[in-house]
Amino acid sequence: MNATQELEAGRPGTRLPRPTMVEVLDSRHLKTAQRRHAQAVVLLSALGLALAVGMLAAGHVPTWIDLGIFSGMFLAVGIGSTVGFHRHFTHRSFKAVTPVRVLLAVLGSMAMQGTVIFWVSLHRRHHQCSDAAGDPHSPHVSDQGRQHRSFLAGLWHSYIGWTFHHEVPNAAYYARDLIRDTPIARVNRHYFLCVALGLLIPAALGGMLHGSWAGVLSGLVWGGLIRIFVWHNMIWSITSVAHVFGRRDFDSGDASTNNLWLALPTLGESFHNNHHAFPGSALMGLKWWQPDLGGWVVLALEKLGLAWDVGRPSAELMEKKLVGVRPRRA
Repeated sequence: MNATQELEAGRPGTRLPRPTMVEVLDSRHLKTAQRRHAQAVVLLSALGLALAVGMLAAGHVPTWIDLGIFSGMFLAVGIGSTVGFHRHFTHRSFKAVTPVRVLLAVLGSMAMQGTVIFWVSLHRRHHQCSDAAGDPHSPHVSDQGRQHRSFLAGLWHSYIGWTFHHEVPNAAYYARDLIRDTPIARVNRHYFLCVALGLLIPAALGGMLHGSWAGVLSGLVWGGLIRIFVWHNMIWSITSVAHVFGRRDFDSGDASTNNLWLALPTLGESFHNNHHAFPGSALMGLKWWQPDLGGWVVLALEKLGLAWDVGRPSAELMEKKLVGVRPRRA
């Protein structure tokens, strides 16, 4: 069954293994590792902000080279996240040649949001339990299904709080296909090398283009640390804002929303209601006025013959799921 057929059949873009298998792992070791990883993200982001402020105070305003390195790394890593980790590996909304798949896995790992297998497992659990018990980052209920103390508490939990204490999904249940995928499993094992590359590449570019050690530091700060900070905040805005504020064009069975104003910085991820209504679609911007850079990348790969079986919702399926529209009788 290809991605389009899965989408039309109402599947979430992936088949889960046998339901008798445990879905989350009660492991103190894994929970500690998850918490330390979240702390490392916060510390590196804080370090980047501190260094950026210090450089600005010392009169080192970012140049066009610095902004170019930041933009290039932001786009590359963002594409790895949205096109690779999300649309391809999690939802299997398109197929691609192995070199493209490996490149997407490496770029997505540079985002420092967890290994590809962990990321996919967590996000498949989110779709399975969206805004209900088991959802790791719902602004409406905790992963135990309890209401948050207040609206702000729920928003904070869904934005960043969840990263420190969510349940650990069982990869053998949620991502068995990737565990058996040899090249992707290899990238998964070299996750920290990928994260390091995400810092070393902009540092090296800064040194070469500026021709100085100060350029190395500048490239590291803007293309590495600040980029980590900004892209994490873009993704966190989807887990939180895009389940509270915005339009609900389709009946998705949860509280997901579309937010046009976040579309460009999230590379199309903010059309979240579209995505939850049609998770097997490789395109999140379903209207001509909904910019979806991630979707455009998939279409470009398809045009070049590097991707195929690209999932797209039919006009009939979209009409059927429109909010307030009843299905036509046969």
